[in-house]
Amino acid sequence: MTESKTNESLFARAVEVLPGGVNSPVRAFGSVGGTPYFVASAKGAYVTDVEGRQYIDYVQSYGASILGHADERILSAVADAAQRGTTFGAPTETEVLLAETMCEAVPGLEMVRMTSSGTEAAMSAIRLARGATGRDKVVKFAGCYHGHVDSLLAAGGSGVANQGLVGSAGVPEAAVADTIVAPYNVVPMLDEDVAVVAVEAVAANMGVVAPAPGFLQGLRDECDRVGALLLFDEVITGFRVGRGGAGPMYGVTPDVWAFGKVIGGGMPVGCFGGSTDVMANVSPLGPVYQGGTLSGNPLATAAGLACLEAMTDTAYEQLIGIATSLAAGLTEAFASAGVEAQVPRVGPLVGLFFGDTMPTNYDEAQASANLGHYPAFFHGMLSRGVSLAPGAYEAMFPSLAHTQADIDRTVEVAAEAAGDIAV
Repeated sequence: MTESKTNESLFARAVEVLPGGVNSPVRAFGSVGGTPYFVASAKGAYVTDVEGRQYIDYVQSYGASILGHADERILSAVADAAQRGTTFGAPTETEVLLAETMCEAVPGLEMVRMTSSGTEAAMSAIRLARGATGRDKVVKFAGCYHGHVDSLLAAGGSGVANQGLVGSAGVPEAAVADTIVAPYNVVPMLDEDVAVVAVEAVAANMGVVAPAPGFLQGLRDECDRVGALLLFDEVITGFRVGRGGAGPMYGVTPDVWAFGKVIGGGMPVGCFGGSTDVMANVSPLGPVYQGGTLSGNPLATAAGLACLEAMTDTAYEQLIGIATSLAAGLTEAFASAGVEAQVPRVGPLVGLFFGDTMPTNYDEAQASANLGHYPAFFHGMLSRGVSLAPGAYEAMFPSLAHTQADIDRTVEVAAEAAGDIAV
């Protein structure tokens, strides 16, 4: 008789063969305690674990599944592409179609290079900026996460912060010697050694912190003053906050972009891009080398194309409406429970901070996390059938599959979980 699988038994096996039992630290329950649930299947707004428990899911693969899990349009596109082969090491038409779709949608984006992850995209974008300018220094902002690139791990948000780390062992001092970390929402004064300023246009790796009025334009102006490039990391915001990303939302156009998540429809993907002049530096046109065996993978590009085609103006309006309802409901749930909490919303991104003030930077986000309420709230939600990310610095990602009934149930559960904290 086959032994029944449980989350506990699978985790016990996982820790023997995977560091911490996971393949990415953000999936670990280290900062909230307990054992991770193991997903057996997912559909729409829901995931089901190996023990048969179903959860309303606001992780949604950390934002990649904007249509919801296992959307039929994505499944059909992937299945159709797979019938023709899974990887070729040669160009395909779908790569071109996805690139054309992206360039048509994002003002200022004229050429892209596909990668297999957001980390690769950010890493390559930094290399491109250094190659295009002939300079070495990189400016990033505390609490902004740009993947596990050596030079960008300093004071990273999200998974790094959830592990209680400020950087990473194994990153030599030389790797970060040219990295300058500035506070988010403060425009730094640059010198002419700076190659690029990298920023999350909306800081979604420290719990959703919106850019202050004038911050992004100030970065644009300061980069122009010294001849540095401005990089928008839109791995999260790209094709989520709107079809053109964060640039049109804030009226600022960067020189270089990094994308991921939504543009792959849930498949492994990344992409960096810029103007034709900037991208002319990328090999084989120019001297900045970048490559990848699975870059532009036919399954990922087919899924991404299907996803972007589904994200019409009407779809974005619907998604923002879902997020607005969620944020308003959660705000009321905390208030009714007598718990001080802030629920920021930027377009369809929703965050959560405990405390009486809305954070504007990483230090303030840390102060909220350090209050220690998130683990209890997380488990209170999970035990009642609502799945949030197991870390206080993550965003919530409502999808197009979330119904008003799902939102209503989430708000009801949140009031109960908040009540547990208030006791």
